Amino acid sequence: MMNFSLLVIIKIYFLAIALHPSQGSDEFCSKPDEGCAEGKINKYSKDYNAKFQKFLQSIKEAKEQYVPCKNTKCSCHADVIVNDLKAFGEGISKKLLDTVKSKGTKYQIIDHHLYREQTCMFPARCAGVEHFLLELLPNLPDTEFILNSRDWPQIHKKYGVFGPVFSFSKTPEYHDILYPAWAFWEGGPAISLYPRGLGRWDQHRNLLGKLGNNTKWEDKIPKAFFRGSRTSAERDPLVLLSREQPGLVDAQYTKNQAWKSDADTLHAPPAKEVSFEEHCKYKYLFNFRGVAGKFSVQTHSLVQIPRFSCW
Repeated sequence: MMNFSLLVIIKIYFLAIALHPSQGSDEFCSKPDEGCAEGKINKYSKDYNAKFQKFLQSIKEAKEQYVPCKNTKCSCHADVIVNDLKAFGEGISKKLLDTVKSKGTKYQIIDHHLYREQTCMFPARCAGVEHFLLELLPNLPDTEFILNSRDWPQIHKKYGVFGPVFSFSKTPEYHDILYPAWAFWEGGPAISLYPRGLGRWDQHRNLLGKLGNNTKWEDKIPKAFFRGSRTSAERDPLVLLSREQPGLVDAQYTKNQAWKSDADTLHAPPAKEVSFEEHCKYKYLFNFRGVAGKFSVQTHSLVQIPRFSCW
């Protein structure tokens, strides 16, 4: 087994990118030391990366202004609720609700009973939401609402229809009303190891917190580790490096709901899923951004080992 320092593992991903530029895009030139063909963009150029400065500045300012919340009963999120509801200060009519009914799943609460239309794009996600709604039913008045279970918001401030839609993910450009993620109980990515999805945070939290920190650092496997589906080509360089240097990195693609052939796992058979308990055995874990939520972040955060988040 190869031994290497933290400095070496930090360099792994950059080495992987240098050796294996992202696959399949003709829009970008991926080699910083060579000229780009006409019509292609050098994604390492100063001009190309200048457009990201506003995001980096926003991240910097957010970190500088961050104040840890020590209050209970979700009071730290009160301003989120107030801001999301400002757009509906004049009230919500049935006509307004009907305008956005195609943007999600309709729910009704009548006499402390919960009803839902038959169609739900992600049934496990709806089940995760319903788990918490059922607990709240004794205290909820009669009402109806539209719940979006997609990965992205629906009601843009500058175009499209306007109306109240609950979404678990949004940016300031949208009128969607945030609701707590269903994934803390049920409905995260469903794989063979977790057929109900990566939910039951109450169980994972206790188990991983114990297992992840029981193994001494020197007893962990001295490799970088990643296991997940190919939702982005950004993950390709690390997987390709793993195929060339298996003693350095164990990074493989698994199936997801969209898998059709080995081409979807970078021209190799899909690997078997690995439980989060097994992740704890490695010294270094890689995180890559997902479509909206990144469900391994909350579990990896329980394990006191270096995590490299490439997003």
